[in-house]
Amino acid sequence: MGSPPSRRRAPPRARRLLSLQESRMKLAVLGTGHMGFPMARRLAAAGHQVHAWNRSPDKAAPLAAQGATVHASLADAVQAADLVISLLENGPVVTSVLFEQGAAAAMRAGTLFVDMASIKPAEAREHARRLAEHGVQHLDAPVSGGTVGAEAGTLAIMAGGDAADFERAAPVFAALGRATHVGPHGAGQLAKLANQMIVGITIGAVAEALLLCEKGGADPAKVRQAIGGGFAESRILQLHGERMVARDFAPRGRMTVQLKDMRNALDTAQSMGFDAPITAALERLYADGVAHGDGELDHSGLFVELARRNGMAG
Repeated sequence: MGSPPSRRRAPPRARRLLSLQESRMKLAVLGTGHMGFPMARRLAAAGHQVHAWNRSPDKAAPLAAQGATVHASLADAVQAADLVISLLENGPVVTSVLFEQGAAAAMRAGTLFVDMASIKPAEAREHARRLAEHGVQHLDAPVSGGTVGAEAGTLAIMAGGDAADFERAAPVFAALGRATHVGPHGAGQLAKLANQMIVGITIGAVAEALLLCEKGGADPAKVRQAIGGGFAESRILQLHGERMVARDFAPRGRMTVQLKDMRNALDTAQSMGFDAPITAALERLYADGVAHGDGELDHSGLFVELARRNGMAG
């Protein structure tokens, strides 16, 4: 009796193509604003089948030229998706889209909902609980890196939820940046709040320090150059400090968004019985800047508020 015929393995290139095909997914992207549009474009370029929906359809329409299918109907966008990505404005909007406008009811059981908006951890946990009632899995996976990172695919992604769902979303995350699973539902949003606290506080420190030097007669551009590479070195000093020196406050991440994140951090801290006095002090400064009409400036525009307080040109 002869030995059974051996199964021939596909050549390496064929195996790679098969692996790539298996990693491609049918995606729905909800929200195609400053972050959602470039992220949806990258996902389409990576070979995923992208279905896009936006409350204002004109913002999503250009994605059709990138190979995406643009839907006027929210239900049509999500009903056949393997994975639904939310890049909506805030927690209440996510709640409305999911449970009032019908997205959750339109998703098939087994769909994975990945919320990449920045919302409160408690909201993320509640969304996960309610989606489970529909048989839909949930990850909260907010991002850091702004529109520059969204365009380049270099976002930092902080994910909360089940490890198996994180692995399932890996092919999607790979097209967008570097993803880290940080814990259970809500942990991704908690990590994003930590990120935003550090960003907001450090912007304030850099702005105040450069203004002090300018007030005293030093060249702030040269001061920034001089302290770069020392213990004060940071991406905020380099990127946002350069914007402050150039007075370039064209919005990448807006003051209003930074204020929202600081308030979410304080609300979360209060719910945990945690005192966050540094965040509270910066929240007041951002609030004053927004009240004085600077809400649409880049968040480095806190420099303008601090300059105003000192009778200086912002």
